[in-house]
Amino acid sequence: LFCAKSIKRNREIMSFQKDFLWGGALAANQCEGAYLEDGKGLSIQDVMPKGVAGPVSEQPVPENLKLIGIDFYHRYEEDIRLMAEMGFKVFRMSIAWSRIFPKGDEEQPNEKGLEFYDRVFDTCRLYGIEPMVTLSHYETPLYLAKTYDGWRSRQMIPFFDRYCRTVFERYQDKVKYWMTFNEINALWHFPLMGAGIWTPKEQLTEQDKYQAAHHEFVASALAVKRLHDMIPDAKMGCMVLGALSYPMTPKPDDMIAMMEADRKVMFFSDVQTRGYYPSYIKKYWEKNGICIQMESGDEELLKNTVDYVSFSYYMSKCTAADCSLYSKGAGNLTSGVKNPYLPESEWGWQIDPQGLRYTLNYFYDRYQKPLFIAENGLGANDQLIDDGQGGYTVRDDYRIEYLRNHLKEVEKALDDGVDVMGYAAWGCIDVVSASTAQMKKRYGFVYVDRNEDGSGSLTRYKKKSFYWYRDVISSNGASL
Repeated sequence: LFCAKSIKRNREIMSFQKDFLWGGALAANQCEGAYLEDGKGLSIQDVMPKGVAGPVSEQPVPENLKLIGIDFYHRYEEDIRLMAEMGFKVFRMSIAWSRIFPKGDEEQPNEKGLEFYDRVFDTCRLYGIEPMVTLSHYETPLYLAKTYDGWRSRQMIPFFDRYCRTVFERYQDKVKYWMTFNEINALWHFPLMGAGIWTPKEQLTEQDKYQAAHHEFVASALAVKRLHDMIPDAKMGCMVLGALSYPMTPKPDDMIAMMEADRKVMFFSDVQTRGYYPSYIKKYWEKNGICIQMESGDEELLKNTVDYVSFSYYMSKCTAADCSLYSKGAGNLTSGVKNPYLPESEWGWQIDPQGLRYTLNYFYDRYQKPLFIAENGLGANDQLIDDGQGGYTVRDDYRIEYLRNHLKEVEKALDDGVDVMGYAAWGCIDVVSASTAQMKKRYGFVYVDRNEDGSGSLTRYKKKSFYWYRDVISSNGASL
């Protein structure tokens, strides 16, 4: 009898909780389009036609697919209706800062931009979907980047504060969950996309980047304080690129290399969740002559910590004391040594479902705060085919396998005792890739008829994974 009760209890623990937030994620700069419509200003994404690794232009150029995106700006009702059909509980999205403040430093917001997000949030509410809103998702207003050099300047803090206060006041009855900066640790490798820094990254010193990070930390803490003061029942999260490392070998040197690599990731979440700079980073600054300029009150303000920790997870990576001895792997903004035990996606990203369980446990052990998986998905060159019933579909069994295996590891993390709030699949509807600005690198449950040359009807088609994810949500994970 005791054993039977124990087995029953374990099964209950293994299942997803009833209020688990199932859903998906998109970013404004990759889906909205309408890049100058209704008073919107330019963002840094509008001059990055080839993605993060490509050249930057002074003005938008026609081959930048993100200028039109998937036309979510005009098709949001259709797209949210499709999310509702899958049973979404949460829609992780972002506000385009330059749609609210076109240049970024204006005194008054753009009313038409505010009205657009009113309509989006109202549509989400109509279908019982909770919007989870990222305030800054790789789209600093271009004027702020070029005029102030982005977050290298402390002048960005009051601009961001005005923006936050504006949207908190406007949407206080419509949005419960917020995030400050998307993948804030991307600033280290891609300072333009991650922090709106116009100076070429090869000209930046570590001092420059740490100083920019400090400005973002202060702005993030101020946003937390504003939210808690203005909307006491709302929650603010941080968001980091969850790319932890395995040691390439059990050699002690490789273990130390892993520790140092992970600290570069965890530094950003450490400050936002603990409310102070950790001793390891202070010692690093001391050894390397880095002196962060702080104003009176900064350290006290940093004590306004986030309510939950969110992260993206696509892959793990390996590291070694001497990485030159091994093959380099591809990755989402960052990469490490290739793991010989893992398969790869079409774009060379190594697939490691168990790494998600490890990451969840690592974050929860470190912070003891609720976690949210803000991005996870498989980019693939999907092929639209006849469904045999007068329509079209994509038979993306490879995506179903990827997501199923990762969600099973989330379930195991729950059984480990990790507090996981929810899961957002990236990007739930096909969008333009952030890293490559390609359309053929697709992630969604919904196929969008848009091609690399910008042609296509923008018609939406449900993939096989659409119905699979609908069943997962309706069964609260039991169908996995």
